[in-house]
Amino acid sequence: MTEAERQLLDLLDVERLETDLFRGTGSGGETPTRIYGGQVIAQALAAAYRTVEDRLCHSLHAYFIRPGDPSIPVIYQVDRARDGGSFTTRRVVAIQHGRQILNLSASFHAGDAGWDHQHPMPEIDGPAAHPTRQTLQERFIDRIPEKHRAEFTRPRPIEIREVEPRDMFEPIPTDDRHYLWFRMGAAAGADPATQHLLLAYASDMGLLGSGLRPHGLSWYTRQVNGASLDHAMWFHAPIRFENWHLYAMDSPWTGAGRSFNRGKVYAEDGTLVASVAQEGLMRRLQPRD
Repeated sequence: MTEAERQLLDLLDVERLETDLFRGTGSGGETPTRIYGGQVIAQALAAAYRTVEDRLCHSLHAYFIRPGDPSIPVIYQVDRARDGGSFTTRRVVAIQHGRQILNLSASFHAGDAGWDHQHPMPEIDGPAAHPTRQTLQERFIDRIPEKHRAEFTRPRPIEIREVEPRDMFEPIPTDDRHYLWFRMGAAAGADPATQHLLLAYASDMGLLGSGLRPHGLSWYTRQVNGASLDHAMWFHAPIRFENWHLYAMDSPWTGAGRSFNRGKVYAEDGTLVASVAQEGLMRRLQPRD
């Protein structure tokens, strides 16, 4: 297990303060200036899981209300909305500086017999055919300001192979559909709830950028102010995140300073294990005087 993987597992192990009150670490995620969205979603789900027995999450819906401050912990307050015969519902409020930064609702299901079908996985070359994150970092490192290079190249816990990566600084307009492979080796042996937490954390990677692609934009072109506004996720099948998964994303619509983005997560054998939807801020960045 790498140090980055250990830190992520520690990050998702929220501390119980009271029966339905938990505390999570604010720092240590994907970004240093504000808390990475996938981190606060995964921690909120972890707090909800700590109040549920013998059921797995099948869906979650979250609203990002304020940017998270990575310099202080996050408090998670869980409301036991319902404990039913087949479904359990939890509401979680994430709090910093006495104010809400995220609201999350999660539903847990005991599982029932039914009918099965799924859309097939896109025909994409396997992860070995695509560059590693380190290879891409080396490609662009000379164009990153020196004061940001350590953060840019810092080891991350999630291994990523992006399919047809764009030039981060001079992107050309492309199709909104894009794909990446991801996994975390240290997920091996983790329980089903932890597998959900890891995929929830990873599900915020690359998704918001889908709406930028048709417009020839990236987060490095300094033309757009973006942030996640909400995030929804549905878990369909068992997850073993130590194995490669394909994240197939698209953006059917952008407008009014927002973008709508979708994702499907497939196991390497083609099983659809999760679906994701998110709306994000996509506002023109106003030049400073």
